[in-house]
Amino acid sequence: MIARQLLKFGVLLVALCFFAGGAVIARFDGTPALSGVSLDTTRPAEEIVAPLGGWSFRNHVIPVLTKLGCNSGACHGAAAGKNGFKLTLRGFDPELDYTVITRQALGRRINLIEPAQSLILLKPSMAIVHGGGKRMSTDSLEYKVLSQWIAAGAPPPTEKDAQITSVEVTPAETRLTVGSKTRLDVKARYSDGRIENVTRWVKYEATDSSLASVDERGLVTMLGQGESAVSIWFQSRVAVARVFSPHDGPIESDAFNRSSRNNFIDELILGKLEKLRIAPSEAATDSEFIRRAFLDATGTLPTPEEVEQFLGDQSSEKRPRLVDAVLERTEYVDYWAMRLADLLLVSQRNLGSSGRWSFYNFIHDSVAANKPWDRFAREIVTASGNTLENGATNFFVLHKEPSELTENVSLAFLGMSITCARCHNHPMEKWTQRQYYEMANLFGRVGLKNGVRSGDVEVFSKSTGDVNHPRLGKPLPPRPLDGRPIPLDQAGDRREYLADWLTSPDNPYFARAMVNRVWKNFMGRGLVEAVDDMRATNPPSNSELMDALARDFIEHRFDLKQLSR
Repeated sequence: MIARQLLKFGVLLVALCFFAGGAVIARFDGTPALSGVSLDTTRPAEEIVAPLGGWSFRNHVIPVLTKLGCNSGACHGAAAGKNGFKLTLRGFDPELDYTVITRQALGRRINLIEPAQSLILLKPSMAIVHGGGKRMSTDSLEYKVLSQWIAAGAPPPTEKDAQITSVEVTPAETRLTVGSKTRLDVKARYSDGRIENVTRWVKYEATDSSLASVDERGLVTMLGQGESAVSIWFQSRVAVARVFSPHDGPIESDAFNRSSRNNFIDELILGKLEKLRIAPSEAATDSEFIRRAFLDATGTLPTPEEVEQFLGDQSSEKRPRLVDAVLERTEYVDYWAMRLADLLLVSQRNLGSSGRWSFYNFIHDSVAANKPWDRFAREIVTASGNTLENGATNFFVLHKEPSELTENVSLAFLGMSITCARCHNHPMEKWTQRQYYEMANLFGRVGLKNGVRSGDVEVFSKSTGDVNHPRLGKPLPPRPLDGRPIPLDQAGDRREYLADWLTSPDNPYFARAMVNRVWKNFMGRGLVEAVDDMRATNPPSNSELMDALARDFIEHRFDLKQLSR
């Protein structure tokens, strides 16, 4: 009992310490907070709010190890670990990491009697040889967090721990001159209402390193003229800050006023160009316009007669009329059927001749009928019946396993790859392994049965069947990404629930993914590039335009022809 009281007193004394030079200011005043780190001596100390009981393994120790790179893929977070010490990648499993740190290696990684003799402190501070080199100094806040946690008895993560809900960055947008700097501040919100300043422990990355750089403490330096985003990653939560530096070249005073504005697209593009001081291009000539309209919408060129007729037309409405005519051509149907068949991976090698044609004809007929994109997606995701009679069912022949279905539905209809989350939390996104297997369990009851003919497969919904989480060894309640879970024992086809979420106007991913694909088709580059990399840490080049196009697509009931028009 006496030793325990002395230990608590020692922790209190450490919390009262003042570290000179503005690097660290710590206090303990009876409130549930510890004041933290000042990264700039010209500014007040940042607030790092911690529970009254001390540092949490889940919410403080793991972020420190992540920031130091200990659980990165190049170090102990590798699939095989390093030198017998294996952590989960970026700390996605705190419970397992706690066992590894406190129980393995004969418990030498932490020393509760003499915290300073813990290997987890000695090696990264290079008090003893460490293959990963020096990761922290003994007077750093990281060292103190780890040592104080050990001194407090190395409390484990529990289900009662506060869970992170979001991260917020300020400033969200900054105008800079080339060579100037700005410092980002990042705060994490937790389920118990706490807000912590986590600027010191965030992983930063500039999306365009030729325009901006960012150091490990969130100090951004503008390197060139233009706009770049800085992605912020902390405990599987992400945020984005934007920095821009307008160009300084000469622009005619009426350059923006004389540019035509046919709809909201022109307004938002010109607004972005004006902010960055980039002169707008001149309008395309009639000959350029007809060539691009045919090539981009149908993959074919106009005939000489069509070109002559269009160039000779003096009507101010000839361009809208040409667009309407092009969108009604059979070549438009053929071209977009091919594009969607590529998106859905239709191939004779995997489906056979009869299955391939059945799936392709479904797609071709859907484009010809201008079937709304939400209906098209629903018919594929919920498809049941015979593959020769209902072409959409071939999607489940192409992707038989729940994991394959999860990844391909996400890629095709949400524009995002979540494959990394199959084995661990996504290293560049917010998706966790738990979310992956919740999503996968929506496909846990899809059944396939071979028929008597070649390519004849029956796809049906089973009444039983679940997908186990590989680490937990049990199924999780089926749940779409960012959606609400349904009970494991709920009757009915789980895919119907997925389709409701997928095609909902409130889904923040579905409409944007298709808008981005159509935009790239006509412009050569997506608002998000690549088009199947629509993660939060890869923001659109023009977010306002992306949002407006997605709203318009939804308001027009997912009409692909209207979007193309």
